[in-house]
Amino acid sequence: MLNLGYLNKSRLSVRWLLYLSVWMLPISLQAQSLPTAFAELENASLLLLNPQQQPVMMKDADKAMIPASTTKLITAFLALKQWGPSHRFHTDFYLNQSSQSSPVLTVKGYGDPFLVSEEIERLAKQLAERLKSQGVDQISHLALNTDHFKSQVILPGRSASQNPYDAIPSALAANFNTLNIKRQQGVLVSAEPQTPLTPLAKSWASRPEADLSQGRINLGSDSKRCEQYFAELLSLFLTQQGIRIEQPVKWRSGMDDDAELVYQHFNRLTLAEMIQPMMRYSTNFIANQLVLMMSAERYGAPATPAKVARLLQADLQHYFGWQHFSLEDGAGLSRQNRLSARQLVTLLEAFKPWRQLLPEVLPNVYAKSGTLIGVTTLAGYIEIADPKGKTPNWAPFALLINESASYRVRNQIAQRLKAALNTTTLVSAP
Repeated sequence: MLNLGYLNKSRLSVRWLLYLSVWMLPISLQAQSLPTAFAELENASLLLLNPQQQPVMMKDADKAMIPASTTKLITAFLALKQWGPSHRFHTDFYLNQSSQSSPVLTVKGYGDPFLVSEEIERLAKQLAERLKSQGVDQISHLALNTDHFKSQVILPGRSASQNPYDAIPSALAANFNTLNIKRQQGVLVSAEPQTPLTPLAKSWASRPEADLSQGRINLGSDSKRCEQYFAELLSLFLTQQGIRIEQPVKWRSGMDDDAELVYQHFNRLTLAEMIQPMMRYSTNFIANQLVLMMSAERYGAPATPAKVARLLQADLQHYFGWQHFSLEDGAGLSRQNRLSARQLVTLLEAFKPWRQLLPEVLPNVYAKSGTLIGVTTLAGYIEIADPKGKTPNWAPFALLINESASYRVRNQIAQRLKAALNTTTLVSAP
C-alpha cells in the first residue's frame, strides 16, 4: 500500500502518489458510482479515499474551488505544526515605577484568541497578587502595546455586518471582540453573568442601528475600540481585586527600558483546546487570530494580511509541494480562496493525529463544514469500524460544492460516501 505519511521524506508529489494509487486499483473499485445528489450538481468536486489511501469515489478532484470554512483545516494544521497541541498563548504585563506619580501598567498583547471574561478575571486575580507583592495597589493608567498586529488589520472576506462571525482581529481582544447584551425592562444589561457591562459596551449597544435581537454582536471595524473593551474589562476585574486605576486607558508603541515584566499570563487553554471549539462553532475570529500570530512570529511584527498570505503560500508549498492554490485568510471568508478536493484530502492525511479535534457532524462522520452564499463544503473523515473489534479506521474525504445547494444535500452525499465505504470490498492490486 502507498503511505502518504512519509511524504516529506520522498520526492514524489502527492498528486503523483494519488494517481498511482488510482492506477493500481482493481476496475471494480474505480467504478464506484457517484451519489445521485452529487451527480445532479454542475459545479462540485469530490474525493473519497479508503483507509489504505486508495480512491473510492472521485470527480473533478483537481478542480480549484472556493473552500469556505474548510480553510480552517489548513489553519489548524499549520498552527499545530508551528506550536504543537500543548502550546499556550501569553499576554505580558510591565510595570514602570520611575514616575513620581503612580506607576504605569503596560499590557503587551500578542493576539491570544481566547481571552474570554472568565480568563480575564483569572488573569486579574493573579496580576493583582503580583502587584500587591510589590506594594502596588494603585496605578496611573493602563497602557496598551498592540504593536504585534498592524493597526486596523482586517483580512479579506470580512463584511460590515454586526454578526459575530465578522468580528475583526486585534492584538488584545476580549470575548472574541463581541458583546452579548440584552434589554431588560428597557435597560441594557449583560446577557452573561461572568461579563460586567462596561461603558464602551453600553455605548456601542445603545446605538440606534445596534440589533440586539439576535444576541451577540461584534464591536465593528475599529481595532482600538476592541482593545479598549479589553482594557475596560480588565480594569473592572482589577478594581474588584483592590487595584485602583486613576486615569483612562492609553496606547503606546515600544517599551520603556526601565519597564519591569511583572507578570506573564498563560491562557489556561492549550492550542488544541482552542482549535476544538473553532472547528465546532466555525469561529472565524479564532482562525484569523491564529494566522496573524503565526505570520508575526515567522516574519516579524506587525502581522499584516500580506504576511498571512506569504505564510500560507510558503508553508503549504513546504509541507505538500502545492503550486496551484490561493488562500488569503485563515477562516475561509474570502471568495478568492481556491483549493481542490485532492489538496484537502492530502491535508487530512497529515491531520490524522489531531482528527479528534473535529466535530461529529453525522454519525461516524467527523468533519469541518463550510458555507458561503452559493458555496457549501465538507471535509473530514468517515470512521469505519474494524470487523475484528480493533482500532477503527478513518477514511478522508472532501466535498466542495460551488453552487446553490442546501446542507441537506451535502449531508445526503456524505451519507452515501459512508455507505460506499461500508459496501466496498478492497482487493489488493495484482
